[in-house]
Amino acid sequence: MPPTGQRVDPYGNFNFLVEIQGITRAAFQEASGFDSAIDITEHREGGENTTMRKLPAMTKYSNITLKWGVTDDTELYDWHRQWVAGDPAAKRKNGSIVLPAGQGKEKARWNFLNAWPAKWTGPSFNAEGNDVGIETLELAHEGVERA
Repeated sequence: MPPTGQRVDPYGNFNFLVEIQGITRAAFQEASGFDSAIDITEHREGGENTTMRKLPAMTKYSNITLKWGVTDDTELYDWHRQWVAGDPAAKRKNGSIVLPAGQGKEKARWNFLNAWPAKWTGPSFNAEGNDVGIETLELAHEGVERA
């Protein structure tokens, strides 16, 4: 904890790196879905008629969503196609989202485990616009934690 009176500014959300085991990919526009929620089981105890006891149950994790501009690089799409085709060589992968600090240091890291590409969405095209085409990949996974 910083000394009293020392200002601690929050980090910007525009500079981040995506690391996925065995896949090198840069220039993501967005990475989201880093959350967990614990289901609640309500239990009634005998003799206690005014309130229910709340107990923790299963933990659920949202899919992580990655968005990037369309390029010639099809590595993430190819990984998804392996799963679509039922390829037995398709592997789950661990990965991280990293906030870099420069000079090889990092400010924060979110690690996710046993991810697989559950959904891919191609770009939308519009003849009246001049935006970059965006691909989206949703990763189902078995846990995320800030390291």
